[in-house]
Amino acid sequence: MAGMRRTVFVFDLDGTLVDSVYQHVLAWQEALEREEIQLSVWRIHRRMGMSGGLFVGALLRETGQPVDAGLVARLQQTHAEAYRRRAGQARLLPGSRELLARLTEAEVPWAVATSGLMAAAQPTLELLEVPPGVPVVTRDQVPHAKPDPDLFLVAAERLGADVADAVVVGDSVWDLLAARRARALGVGLLSGGYGREELERAGAYRVYEDPADLLLHLDEVGVRDPGDA
Repeated sequence: MAGMRRTVFVFDLDGTLVDSVYQHVLAWQEALEREEIQLSVWRIHRRMGMSGGLFVGALLRETGQPVDAGLVARLQQTHAEAYRRRAGQARLLPGSRELLARLTEAEVPWAVATSGLMAAAQPTLELLEVPPGVPVVTRDQVPHAKPDPDLFLVAAERLGADVADAVVVGDSVWDLLAARRARALGVGLLSGGYGREELERAGAYRVYEDPADLLLHLDEVGVRDPGDA
């Protein structure tokens, strides 16, 4: 039908499709310690999902450390190197490939939008085997990352859709805040370590355990089986 609007999906990466949050946490801890900055692991985890620059700035404020552009750049670079050494420990979350295959089968376009730099995201994207032609938006491609909406706005644009027709799937409160600011429908997953109530307060329309659980409930977010009226 001419002018018919279609639903598209935009996925966060770490903690949403790939079980890699804690490898990132430990990589950030290593980067901080290399700069002689001591910070508890739980404090690092609570900021996961934010853009790298905001993430580092928030952590440095907690330690009373001045936020210096050179220090932020070094920390981001060291984190990327430390994560690459741990990338082999990351695993796909249950149902990730099956969920993406199901959307492809149903002709529902999807994209990946991550607040990580491409250098840090590349090993995870390779593990997921993202097909050629699927839009991948990383921090270095947008002016601002989560909790700003830029990543999701660009992903929707590359899918040729209005962001208001996008279902954003993420595991952190920063994903859901960015989805709300973009005017997209937010769906939360518990697989990144945030709680159900936290995700709902941040704007999640529904919360599921992991990609496999979302796959079982795709009808709740408007994806029909082929042949359904």
